[in-house]
Amino acid sequence: MSAKQAEQKESTRGRAKFREGVVVSNKTEKTIIVAIEQRYKHPQYGKYVSKTNRYAVHDAKDEAREGDIVRITETRPISKTKRWRLSEIVSRSEA
Repeated sequence: MSAKQAEQKESTRGRAKFREGVVVSNKTEKTIIVAIEQRYKHPQYGKYVSKTNRYAVHDAKDEAREGDIVRITETRPISKTKRWRLSEIVSRSEA
């Protein structure tokens, strides 16, 4: 594969998504559960609603703990539920 073909392939794939959230569980090996809360205004009633998504995240070094704020990046499927991997720990919990 030439350099030009590699460059074209990279540009068509796009950028990986990333999210920031809180680690709510680290009980399994090399896997953490990250909760990401979204707040939005209800279109009809105007009340603010919070929605929480939970992601299974691959943590190869088992370095994240409960309560840490982490940044995760979308990746290829690692297992049945894991589609994200740990990029960095933004801040540690005080506990």
